[in-house]
Amino acid sequence: MPLLEVDNLQKKYGDFVAVKGLSFSVEKEEIFGFLGPNGAGKTTTILMLATLLKPSGGGARISGHDVVLEPGRVRSVVGYVSQEIAVDEFLTARENLWLHGKLNHVSSKELIHRIDEASHMVGLDGRLDDLVGTYSGGMRKRLDLAEGLLHRPQLIFLDEPTLGLDIQTRRRIWDYIRKLRDEGLTVFLTTHYMEEADQLCDRVAIIDQGELKVLDAPQNLKAEMGGDVITVGLSDPSETVTRRAQEVFSRLEWISRTELHLQGVILISRNSDATLPRLMQIAAENDLEIISITLKHPSLDDVFLAHTGHDLRQEDGGADAFRRLKRGVRQARR
Repeated sequence: MPLLEVDNLQKKYGDFVAVKGLSFSVEKEEIFGFLGPNGAGKTTTILMLATLLKPSGGGARISGHDVVLEPGRVRSVVGYVSQEIAVDEFLTARENLWLHGKLNHVSSKELIHRIDEASHMVGLDGRLDDLVGTYSGGMRKRLDLAEGLLHRPQLIFLDEPTLGLDIQTRRRIWDYIRKLRDEGLTVFLTTHYMEEADQLCDRVAIIDQGELKVLDAPQNLKAEMGGDVITVGLSDPSETVTRRAQEVFSRLEWISRTELHLQGVILISRNSDATLPRLMQIAAENDLEIISITLKHPSLDDVFLAHTGHDLRQEDGGADAFRRLKRGVRQARR
């Protein structure tokens, strides 16, 4: 039986639909990736699953508990680490952890042991009695992660846990996330870093504009692309020319699919060695001037493009959604 079951989950703010009928499940001891750009509905979904926001429709169950009807039971089995670091820089790390443990109803006797355990897992046991104001951004994020573990949840939600961190610190956080899974926790991870999802996750769900586009293991998603990815840049990237190029290139024997790109066309080839020479020839025959060609094995970026029609990127369009989200959270807490 899955630890998390989501059934037609929806969230609306007036006429704006932030989450459009999501249905999926998460297995025990799985690192589950929720992949999408800013404004896609990732944080809204997590807040509903963590009982901090009431769904507009549908529902979910975590460890058999309904997120709407049994919020107290759900909160006892989940941890939540938000995008924004929620630690007090005027307290020591130990004081931050003690406060967080008490807010989660952990006894004083048990808390002493759990603080040592959680801080050791994230590599902060040597700095527990230092003021958090002396910590780097990466150390604060690791402390935030330790706080989410104190009540020993079955499922922990990590919302963009490496956002804004340098690559070295990001990789250390990845190691801690793997440790969580090895310790028996289930991890629900939102991210817009493709490499992060590819390296960490057992399965990945791609969400865009509030809709679930595809869900599978990263290696399966890449394998389904059906070949190598050839990106062709054209001297004239106008829609008329790129669509003509797409039609011309699709005639090639080894091309299994094509997609328009900002500067040209993306081709999926089952035999790139044979495709490239013929590609140059057919372009010349049709007065298409190629200014660049790149060839690579499929990545999750390519998977995202294939299923959504655009690149994964941070978008300013998420700002209005975020304002609606904050209003919804305030209303839910009243």
